[in-house]
Amino acid sequence: MTKNELHIYLHSGRLSKADVDQLVAKLTLQPDLVGPLLKEILIEEKEGTYNASWTFRHLMQTKLDYLLPFLNEFTEMLGNLTSEATIRAMACVCEMVCVAYFKKKDLTFLKNCSDEQLDKIMTACFDWLISDMNMAPKVFSMTSLYYLGLKFDWVHPELRQILEDTYASGTTGYQNRAKKTLDKLAQIGR
Repeated sequence: MTKNELHIYLHSGRLSKADVDQLVAKLTLQPDLVGPLLKEILIEEKEGTYNASWTFRHLMQTKLDYLLPFLNEFTEMLGNLTSEATIRAMACVCEMVCVAYFKKKDLTFLKNCSDEQLDKIMTACFDWLISDMNMAPKVFSMTSLYYLGLKFDWVHPELRQILEDTYASGTTGYQNRAKKTLDKLAQIGR
C-alpha cells in the first residue's frame, strides 16, 4: 500500500470494523505508513471524519512500538485536536503508552520516551479531563495521569482534586474509573 492508496482508502466513506481490521492487517506489514496515517488524522480532524484515528488506535493496539519513530509528531498533535472522536482514539493511545512505560516497564518505551513527550501527553490528558466532552477520553486520561504521576510528583494531587470535584457529576463509567483511580492514589499514599 502506498501513501496515496492509504489516503484514498481512508476517504472512501465510513469504514466498518471489518474494513479497519483489514487495513490494520496491511499496516502491520508497513510500519513506514504510520507517519502518513498520523497526517491523515490531522486532515480528518478538519473534515470531521475519523477513519484514520480509528485505524490508528487499532494499529497501536496491535503494534504500539510502531509509534516510537513518530512519537514527537504524535505528542505535538495532541494539543491541537478538537474532534471528540479523534480525541477518544488518541486518549486511548496515550493510555497505552503510559501503561507500556510505567506499568509494563517496556525497555523500548523507557529508552525512547522523553520527559518532554510525556509532558505533552500529560498536558493533553489534563485538558481532556477537565473539558466538557464525553466520558471516554476522560476515563483514558485518568489512567494516563495516574501513571504519569508516578514520575511527576505534582500530578497526583491535581488529579485527586479534579476527580473529587467531578465525581458526583460523572457518568457511572466515569465514577467507576474515578473511584478505582482514587483508591490507587490512596494505596500509594497520595
